Amino acid sequence: MFNSLSGRLLILTTIFVMIAEVLIFVPSIARFREDYMMNRLERAQIASLALLADDMIDRELEAELLENAGVFNVVLRRDTARQLMLSSDMPQPIAATYDMRDNSAAVLIRDAMSRMVTTENEVIRVIGAPVRDAGLLIEITMDTAPMRAAMIDYGIRILVLSAVISVITAFLLFLAMRALLLKPIKGVVRHMLNYAAAPEDARRIITPSASVTELHEAEVALQQLETDLTQALRQKERLAQLGSAVSKISHDLRNILTSAQLFTDRIEMSEDPAVKRMAPKLVGSITRAVHLCESTLAFGKAEEPSPTLTMLSLDDLVEEVVESERLAVGDFALKFTCDIPANLMLRADPEQLYRVLANLIRNARQAIVATQTPGEINITGYEDMSAWWIEVVDTGPGLPQKAREHLFTPFQGGARKGGSGLGLAISAELVRGHGGTLELAHSDASGTRFVICLPKGDGAVTVSETLADLRTSEG
Repeated sequence: MFNSLSGRLLILTTIFVMIAEVLIFVPSIARFREDYMMNRLERAQIASLALLADDMIDRELEAELLENAGVFNVVLRRDTARQLMLSSDMPQPIAATYDMRDNSAAVLIRDAMSRMVTTENEVIRVIGAPVRDAGLLIEITMDTAPMRAAMIDYGIRILVLSAVISVITAFLLFLAMRALLLKPIKGVVRHMLNYAAAPEDARRIITPSASVTELHEAEVALQQLETDLTQALRQKERLAQLGSAVSKISHDLRNILTSAQLFTDRIEMSEDPAVKRMAPKLVGSITRAVHLCESTLAFGKAEEPSPTLTMLSLDDLVEEVVESERLAVGDFALKFTCDIPANLMLRADPEQLYRVLANLIRNARQAIVATQTPGEINITGYEDMSAWWIEVVDTGPGLPQKAREHLFTPFQGGARKGGSGLGLAISAELVRGHGGTLELAHSDASGTRFVICLPKGDGAVTVSETLADLRTSEG
């Protein structure tokens, strides 16, 4: 129990209440001592009234009055005369004098604590103002043993009462905290365990119900976390199912394309000039399709295969991609321009870089065609001391905000209706396989620009500063 939050709360509450009571105890003892001595002064004044009524009283009556007042002597000052009203033999000399007419709280506390720790019985003189202004002052002598005993008795009763109050207060606070906080927390814990048993079940997502503001905020945050996790798990399951289906389709499609590849080999033997001109492109397209199926099967097992790096002409590769896209455009007013040095050679996997450029250029072409407005796609290539750079710029409508937020996330970064968002995700992964980066330099109503960086060294090249320079030049 003591290791639980409720047990520790109960203990701490009791301790704190006891500390508060101890802080109250010290001034209470000082006040009790002050009242005790003031009471003795009042009783001594009352006893002295008998002498004022009759100047002569016998010794037995005087002793009885002093005993009832609890003092040894009574001195009353009226006008300027100081008169010994009642007296008796004192057992010992006066040890100290206390004037009750003008004492600060600190002095009263100091004297009270000193009396508590002094065990010897002493005779003290106490001076105070008479009740109802019946003189200038009244002075008595008394012993301290009865007063100390009364103070100890009072202190014990105060401590016992404090302990009882502490326990009762702590218990009531414990019950209140248990009802208002501990039970809701345990409810949240039970819900978390229930949700963890089947996180795919949306019915197990928590519904915030706590009345405490902080706990309600925690439940709202937990609800959002569980909602996102459930959606992610569902998407993961769908992706796994889709990956399995794609692998099966790619397997069968590869077999079909392999058969088609055999037929294209015979077509290449044709003497027809038109066939001879188109056959190499058909062979190349089918070969890439076969490689894509094989890569898809490899992706279904783990990830994209490692690139086979060779030195290739970027101008020839881009021209091949652009020629395929021109066939897809038909008569639409879309212009393709290339700004690539004829002798620019770079190190990359030809098939994978072809797929990257094809995805970027195809996306740009589809975006422009969808607007039914003439446009232009420009591909630029250059190099510096550390990397090769490729830019694909279009005059399309720009990417939507949602597409920019999830640009390289599969099935979430699609920019057009019906798009899967796989093209950019695959392209980014292929470029990363080369140790490079694929980033969106800018996208707005004037167009979109993607930048590919392929490092010349063994490690990836940092492109942040270069992209910043590109954006600066645009602004």
